[in-house]
Amino acid sequence: MPLAAETPTAEDLLDAFCDLRHERFAPAEFRVKWANEPWERREAYALRRAVFCIEQGIFPGDDRDAVDDRAQLIVAAVCVAGMPEQVVGTVRIHRESEGDLPDLWYGSRLAVHPSFRRHSRLGVSLIRLAVGSAHALGCRHFRAHVQAQNAALFRSLHWRDLGDEALFGRPHVRMEADLAHYPAIHDPERGFATFSRRDR
Repeated sequence: MPLAAETPTAEDLLDAFCDLRHERFAPAEFRVKWANEPWERREAYALRRAVFCIEQGIFPGDDRDAVDDRAQLIVAAVCVAGMPEQVVGTVRIHRESEGDLPDLWYGSRLAVHPSFRRHSRLGVSLIRLAVGSAHALGCRHFRAHVQAQNAALFRSLHWRDLGDEALFGRPHVRMEADLAHYPAIHDPERGFATFSRRDR
């Protein structure tokens, strides 16, 4: 009688969605940029599903929504010989007019592959390009709904609290970036390189 298959863990499913192609070496360079290639968008959406649907269990099956139809995806990709090769981080930005705030932008769906969360401050680099590229497009207010456990990081990056809220059954903090600390980035399609540094 065959043995019953073991139930896959969240880590197994993450690996299935986001199979790393660089297990034999630690990547030293990453490119943070607007996603402008089909493979970049495909891998960004796969990473989001892995993080928000499988790891965190926030969404059933897929986290994509109507915002994706008008949002700009941003990716952090492992570089080999200076060329982006695999997406290991992502975030999206979009313009969202609200009342008397016509130049309001939002960032959302910030995700970094678990194997790279201690490398090179990729999340910080994604936030920098998200806010900086929106700033270059006329943004005067940049906001996000931040999971409560991540609010301290955003405060350290010059974001202020606008109030607590519950989204998807989890505590969040509405936050706004201080644009004085985020110079406009006018070439987000090229973006910038960031280099590996494992935090201790």
